[in-house]
Amino acid sequence: MRSFLLFGIGGGLAFLVDAGLLQILVRGLGSDPYLARLGSFLCAVTATWVFNRRITFRGCVTGGSLGREWARYVVSQLGGFSVNYMVYAALIWSLESVRQWPVIGVAAGSLAGMVVNYLLARRYVFIGSKE
Repeated sequence: MRSFLLFGIGGGLAFLVDAGLLQILVRGLGSDPYLARLGSFLCAVTATWVFNRRITFRGCVTGGSLGREWARYVVSQLGGFSVNYMVYAALIWSLESVRQWPVIGVAAGSLAGMVVNYLLARRYVFIGSKE
């Protein structure tokens, strides 16, 4: 339970990075909200990888170099991101308010993908978590 709560805190960090960068890209720079989300996701997933490896899953065996661990983490998070992005894209497509404020779609998508991301990170990247 402890690791899930810490993973949730890391998810809050990811939300801030993801939503903040997306808001800058879409509202500030006029970027396409679908493409901008891919860049904001990559930054957010990197921030959570750092948080989770140092705090949530500290002391777990990762089985490789930092680069390899980061790549496995990103791949593991694609399952949750797929759920996350589908919710986000559906809301962007269907609601004008979300097109104006894409952070709403990021929030809804983040909640939808968090459990999937936790399970994949715990079982695929940070092997041996006792939580």
